[in-house]
Order: sequence, then C-alpha cells, then structure tokens
Amino acid sequence: MQLAFVLYKYFPYGGLQRDFKRIAQVCQARGHAVRVYVLSWDGEVPKGFDVQLVPVKAWTNHRRNQRFAAWVQADLARRPVDRVVGFNKMPGLDVYYAADPCYEHRARTQRGPLYRLGGRYKHYSRFEEAVFSPATRTQILMISEVQQPLFMQRYRTPAERFHLLPPGIAPDRRAPANAAEIRSAFRSEFGLGDDELLIVQIGSGFKTKGLDRSILALSALPEGIRVRTRLMVVGQDNARRFRALAQAEGVADRVEFLQGRDDIPRFLLGADLLIHPAYNENTGTVLLEALVAGLPVLTTDVCGYAHYIEEADCGLVVPSPFSQDQLNVMLARVLEDDEARSRWHAQALEFADHADLYSLPEKAADVIVGEID
Repeated sequence: MQLAFVLYKYFPYGGLQRDFKRIAQVCQARGHAVRVYVLSWDGEVPKGFDVQLVPVKAWTNHRRNQRFAAWVQADLARRPVDRVVGFNKMPGLDVYYAADPCYEHRARTQRGPLYRLGGRYKHYSRFEEAVFSPATRTQILMISEVQQPLFMQRYRTPAERFHLLPPGIAPDRRAPANAAEIRSAFRSEFGLGDDELLIVQIGSGFKTKGLDRSILALSALPEGIRVRTRLMVVGQDNARRFRALAQAEGVADRVEFLQGRDDIPRFLLGADLLIHPAYNENTGTVLLEALVAGLPVLTTDVCGYAHYIEEADCGLVVPSPFSQDQLNVMLARVLEDDEARSRWHAQALEFADHADLYSLPEKAADVIVGEID
C-alpha cells in the first residue's frame, strides 16, 4: 500500500512524534510505502520516508491548521494513497491516532460559554467532529481507556470504530544487564554523590506536565532532605517562568534545566525518582519508560497510564482533586524511604517482564493496513 501519515510537526522528543515514527517504520518494514505531510520536520529523516513539507502559514494556529488540511487534501486528490493516517484531528482521515484528549469535553466542562463563540473553538470542535462523527468512517486508535467514553458521549461514535492499543514503550527503555554500571557513570558525570537524591522530570510542555508543582514540592521538603536533593528537568520548552519560580522558592541551586536529548534511558537509570504531577495527560508514556527502567514514580491520577504505576506497585499516585500539600507529603515520604524505593524498583522490573507494554506500533499497523469497512 501507499500510506500517507499526517501530523503538524515532527521533532525527536515528543511522545506523539516518537509513536508516529515507530508505527510508520513498522508499516514500512511490512512492505508499505510511507509519505509524510508536516508543517515542519526537526531531525533526521528515516530512510525511505517521503517527507512533504506543507508550505502554508497564518497568524493563528487554527487558521494555519485549516490551510494545512486543505493543502494536504488537494495534494492527495492529485496523488492518491490507500490510507490516510492522522496524528492530529482533521477531516479526511481513514485512521486517527488519538494522542489528544476530547477537546469538546474540555471546552464544555473547563471553559465558559463565551469561549465557544471564538474562531479557535469552532475550528478545533469542527476538526474533532470530522473524526468522531457517526457520519464518518475513521478508525480510531485509542491509547487511553479514559477518553473513549467521553468521545462516545459527545459524538455518539460507534464503539466498533475504536481500537484500544497497548502501550508502546521502546525496548531501549528497559533496564539492561549493566544498568548499575550505567547508573554509576551517569551519577559521576553529573557530580552526584552517594548520599544525594536525584529527581527527574521528563517531557515537553512544562506547564501541562506540572513542573510548577514539582518545584513547589521540592521547596517544601524538610531541609535535611532538600539540601541533598536535585531536580533535573529535561524537555523542549521555555523555562523562564519556572526558573523564576525556583528562584522565588529558594531552590534555584537545586534545579537544573536541560534541553530534549537522546540519552533519556541514562537519566531513568541514574535517578532515584521520576516526578510527573501533570494537570492533564492523555497517557504519560514517560511513566512506563520509568517503570521498565526500574525507576519509582510519583504522578497524578489524571494521567492515562497512572494505573500501571498502581498495578505494578512501583510508586505513588496523587488522587484527584489535586492537593499541593498532599504532593509535598508524598515526595518527602518517597525520598525519606530508601527501603520503599528499593522495593518499588524490584516490583517495577518484575511487572515489566510480564506485562504487554511494548506492542503498540505493531497493533496500530495491524489496523492501518487491515480491512476498513
């Protein structure tokens, strides 16, 4: 088959982007041709990918997205394909990878009536309806059990169009046989002493991921723990606001910001805790990347993958409604309890050996190249 994959932007460190790349490569390995439509591509282009940069611009994101979709549809009319696979919501998709939560639900429950009068709302609502309406045939690859009922409630989407995928953690995230050596080398490289504790927060979109909550929890630690704890933040985002918060909270010397990078497995092996107190998160792939590396996790229950942390018993999950005080207490508890972290480490690795946390790309490819009624 000739397949077209459509997404607004590609960069190497986004969860959606990594999933797209692995799914497309599985399809390619099965003998199918891959064409990709994007507004921008940052990073190396995989061998055999036909990447088409869409030359549209606009003052607003929603106007740009409209022009992007129209340009892609016009090009597909000239150069037809067998399947159109979208990683962002838009009209004309045969298959949609549901990385984002239900926009209409959030617009109705978290915004006032005036918000729904604007052009931005009308655009995103219309593009979402183009995917989930009963009048369309788009097959939907779901990565969050939580979101499917919301889409069905809002759009009356037939249940048979949804395909729930297992997680798709890359094999290189699993703890290797020489994990202890990698951990030792990492901690030596970053000057971490034997008695120091390292917390990592990994992911782009610092605001959504709750980085402010992490900094506040760090500043609230008892002094004896705080002075030997460091927080490393790894991701592509503007850190100015969060540097200022760390300065105001008196922990600027305990927080280090790093750009997105390719050696995340080293951080997962070298750290003592992953913190991920997100405000909202469709899945939270980094939670499972930490799990398979044996790194204990502290997260919020709004993350779609938070239930895996509870099932594996390899960390703590902050319940809703969120309380900063509760996060503060939990962080102190985790860092004070070496025995619990050791136990969570072992339980995470045991869980990773038996649970299906890896086959998302293959299962997604099955749907993409299968029969679509």
